[in-house]
Amino acid sequence: MSRCRNRSFGGVPLFLFFFFLWDVGFSADPFVFYEFTVSYITASPLGIKQQVIGINGQFPGPLLHATTNWNVVVNVKNHLDEPLLLTWDGIQQRRNSWQDGVSGTNCPIPAGWNWTYSFQVKDQIGSFFYFPSLYFQKASGGYGGIIINNREVIPVPFASPDGDLTIFISDWYIKSHKQLREDLEKGISLGAPDGILFNGLGPFRYNDSLVPAGIPFETIHVDPGKTYRIRIHNVGISRSLNFRIQNHNLLLVETEGSYTVQQNYSNMDIHVGQSYSFLVTMDQNASTDYYMVASSRFANTTATGVAILHYSNSQGPVSGPLPDPPNDQFDSHFSMNQARSIRTNVSAGAARPNPQGSFKYGDITVTDVYVLLNRPPELINGIWRTTLNGISYVAPPTPLKLAQQFDVPGVFKLDFPNRFMNRPPKLDTSVINGTYRGFMEIIFQNNDTTVQTYHMDGYAFFVVGMDYGIWTDNSRGTYNKWDGVARCSTQVFPGAWTAILVSLDNVGMWNLRTGNLDSWYLGQELYVSVVNPEVTTKTELPLPDNTIYCGLLSYLQKGQQQRVSFSAAGSFLPKSGRNFLFGLLVMLSSVLFG
Repeated sequence: MSRCRNRSFGGVPLFLFFFFLWDVGFSADPFVFYEFTVSYITASPLGIKQQVIGINGQFPGPLLHATTNWNVVVNVKNHLDEPLLLTWDGIQQRRNSWQDGVSGTNCPIPAGWNWTYSFQVKDQIGSFFYFPSLYFQKASGGYGGIIINNREVIPVPFASPDGDLTIFISDWYIKSHKQLREDLEKGISLGAPDGILFNGLGPFRYNDSLVPAGIPFETIHVDPGKTYRIRIHNVGISRSLNFRIQNHNLLLVETEGSYTVQQNYSNMDIHVGQSYSFLVTMDQNASTDYYMVASSRFANTTATGVAILHYSNSQGPVSGPLPDPPNDQFDSHFSMNQARSIRTNVSAGAARPNPQGSFKYGDITVTDVYVLLNRPPELINGIWRTTLNGISYVAPPTPLKLAQQFDVPGVFKLDFPNRFMNRPPKLDTSVINGTYRGFMEIIFQNNDTTVQTYHMDGYAFFVVGMDYGIWTDNSRGTYNKWDGVARCSTQVFPGAWTAILVSLDNVGMWNLRTGNLDSWYLGQELYVSVVNPEVTTKTELPLPDNTIYCGLLSYLQKGQQQRVSFSAAGSFLPKSGRNFLFGLLVMLSSVLFG
């Protein structure tokens, strides 16, 4: 990369351009800049050295902080040995599916290249995370948290906490993501995880016969009498996890961008891809430290994640048994009832001053209904695949959004069926033709034997109902039409259904997928195309200047100098802070002189 010596931009000296950008950006909605270097590093989450995916030498990656309506710029350098995309789970990318970071919207960032994401966190608050979306890479890490704070003019519906903590829980395998995806392609299931991680670290040795010596574990430091906001993300592969803190209540206040009715829980089932915020008051006598636990649900496994909650006045180490999980490990009724209890705080404002309950979703006429039925992996044309409505999604070499932009024929079809069709399963690239400003009802029917979560990019949807058995039209009589929680992911229990409502007011090509990485990798996803017949930048931003082209549009790609070199596995580095001004200068140099 060229160095900056007496450089200018359009005749303007760099330092003046820097302050011009600062002034322009911060006079309206501010900009925040990040530089992400994605590479392999060596870590020992379960006491055995293995190669994981780190960001800036960290595993998990750095937190991304913003405030409602801020503009976020992330320059991603791909130091891996295979293509990469990062997706921003829960960020709605209003008018801007170009930045979504999934195979249907973006060409991958080739190994050795960098690419700059630029998006606005428009009308959003809350707790989210990012992760790599291709090639099963998430199984090796590459994830980190996103915090979107309220604007100062919007009151938060609880007192300011004394601290803000982010915790990642996940199932974990010692096999690499490459080995795991090869197993899936051969019809070999993931099997039980090797462990459960807290913030990339293995379990505290709570039981000498179950936990080997020498495993690093997480310790969360707190002060007595203070209240902390704890943001919990299940960034794992396929396991639902039950989270609890010994002798402490969890006051639920937010999930995936919605403030909730505030209720105390002794534990919470957190399914793959879901995020929650709790207020936890340190009100115990600190005679010892306390266990923090994440244990598998609905599975016969001893893998348990254990971290330590350490008061600053603690009188000794933790000891004794772990706090009890829900009574029946395999009974999902407790978990379903718990999910039904999570409701929107309709009187609180969030990203906007008007109350969250002012959008009367229960009074809106539904324009489109889709009942999406999944099935366990099955052989289609001799390969193991998963399906929705009998279709296993095939990602074409040309991203759907680019094919749509350039009117490339034959890449996809707008013919996804709204019901399961009684025909053999097939491989296809079939897309839902969404109605712009329509109101869609989607019912997920889970015919698999495990809990599945479903995530939709571009939107927050209302979870209005879930129950066991087969969904019918009469099931609508059980819907919550007033304070169903608005979020971006929802669980569907085996032999059960979950119904959501979503307002299709965000133009773009939007991914709808299972959060379970094994099912997703084998084809359980689709896209929803939402097009405004009137082409205007008011509803969709133009194609970015830095677009990467591939597939049938490869001829449009200009060569990019190899800006980074591949990494071998380096050492695991401690977490470190980010310097805003340094990041801004790096970004400018990358954009102007790279």
